[in-house]
Amino acid sequence: MPGRATYVQLSVSFMMVRKNRLFLFLVLPLLALAACREERGSRGYALEYWSSNNGGEILFSRWAVERWNQAHPEEPVKYQPVPEGQSSEEIILAAVVAGTTPDIYSNIWQGSVEFYSQAGVLVALDTLRGFMDFIRQRCSPATIREVTSGDGHIYQLPWKINPIMAIYNKGIFEEMGLDTVPQTYGEYLAAAEQFKKDTDGDGYVDQWFGNTSVRLAWYQRLFNFYPLYLAASGGMPLIENGRANFNNEYAIGVFRFLQKCYRQNYFSKQVESAGQDLFIAGKYATKFTGPWEIQYLERYKREGFGYGFYPMPVPDGHQGPIYTYCDPKSFVIFSTCPEPQLAFEFIKTMVEEQGDLEFLETTNQLPRRQGMDTIPGFQAFFAQNPKLRVFAEQAKYIRGVDNCEVLTEVFDIISQEYEACVLYQVKTPEEAIADAERAVNVLLRVND
Repeated sequence: MPGRATYVQLSVSFMMVRKNRLFLFLVLPLLALAACREERGSRGYALEYWSSNNGGEILFSRWAVERWNQAHPEEPVKYQPVPEGQSSEEIILAAVVAGTTPDIYSNIWQGSVEFYSQAGVLVALDTLRGFMDFIRQRCSPATIREVTSGDGHIYQLPWKINPIMAIYNKGIFEEMGLDTVPQTYGEYLAAAEQFKKDTDGDGYVDQWFGNTSVRLAWYQRLFNFYPLYLAASGGMPLIENGRANFNNEYAIGVFRFLQKCYRQNYFSKQVESAGQDLFIAGKYATKFTGPWEIQYLERYKREGFGYGFYPMPVPDGHQGPIYTYCDPKSFVIFSTCPEPQLAFEFIKTMVEEQGDLEFLETTNQLPRRQGMDTIPGFQAFFAQNPKLRVFAEQAKYIRGVDNCEVLTEVFDIISQEYEACVLYQVKTPEEAIADAERAVNVLLRVND
C-alpha cells in the first residue's frame, strides 16, 4: 500500500523538517551562492531526474527517460530512484541543505510544497513558457486553485492520485441481504449492528463491520478523518484565510460517527500483523483504502472472493457530490536546475496523454487530469480494469490538502483530539473539535 508507507516515512521526516526550518532559511542563501552547478558538457547530461522507489514508477520512469533520450540525444536525462535512506523526504531535505538536489523530482507530497517554496528552493513553474496553458488543459480550475501557493505562484505540477474510498466484501453483503451499499452514517451503523458477532463465544466481538487505523501518527488521519470530512462537507478546506476552518457540523459529525463505530464495537481496535489480512478472512466487511488495494487483493484473495468500492459514507440527508482525499503527488523543479525550461519540456512528455496511459498501465495509479474517465485513449484500459474505472469516476470529486507550511502539525493536533474523542471517548466531539481549532489557531498565530 504505497500511500500509507509514504506517510510512515513522512511522519519521521517532517519532525526533522521542523527542527531544521530555521537552519534552512538562514543557510540556504549562502549555499546557493557557494554552489556551482557543472555545465552540461562536464557533467555529461542535461538534466537529473529522481522518482520514488515504487517498482511500477521505476519502470515507468525508465520508459520515459529512454524515450526522451532517444529523441533528444543532445539533451540527455540522467535518471535514478531517490537514493535509499530512512525516508525519501529526509533524502530530499538533505539534498536541499547540501545543494545537491536533482533537477526534477516526481514524488513530492502536495502538503510539503509550501514549506519548500517558502524556503526558496523551488522554481515557480508559472514563470516558464507554456506552463499555464499546459496546466489549464490538464487540470481543472479547482485543482489549479488548490496548488497555487500563498504568494500566487505555482511550484508543482500535479501528477498522480490515489483517491480514498470504501471497499466492501460482496459475499458478506449478499449474506446480510444488503441490496445497496450503506452510503449514509445511519445506514452504515445499522448494517454494522447487524454484522458484528462473537463467533467463538468468548464474550468478545471478533467480527467487525469496518476497520481503519488506530495508530496516532498524523498521516493516518489522511485515511479516515480527512476523507470523511471532505465527503461530509463537500470538499471544504481545513485551513482558510490563515485560520482553522473545521469547527463545524461536518468535522463534529465525523468524530461522532467514528466514536460510535468504536463504542459499539463496529470497528476493531486491533492492529493487523504482517501475515494476517482480516478483510480477506471475512472478519471485516468494509474498510477505507485506495486503488493500490486492487493489485494486492488480486494477488492474495481466495477463490470466489468478491469485492467492490463505493464513496465514503456521508451524513444522513447529505446532498450533492461526495468528495474524498486523493493522496496527491506532484512534479517539482528545484532552483539548482540550470535549465528549468528544458526540465518542464521533459516533464510534459511524461504527463501528456501517451505518458499518462503508460503510467496507468505500468503502475495502476491514476494521473491527476480532468475528464480522465472520458478520454478516448484510456477507454480500452478501463474496460480491462473496471475496478480502477470506479476510482477514475471518483476523481471528478477529489481534494488534496491546503497550502499551509505547518500542515503536518495541523494534522498532528487533529490526531491528538481524535485519540481523546474517537478512540478513548474522554471528550465529546464538540469538545475535541473546539480544542483542535484553538490549538491550530495558536499554531497559525491567529490574532498575533
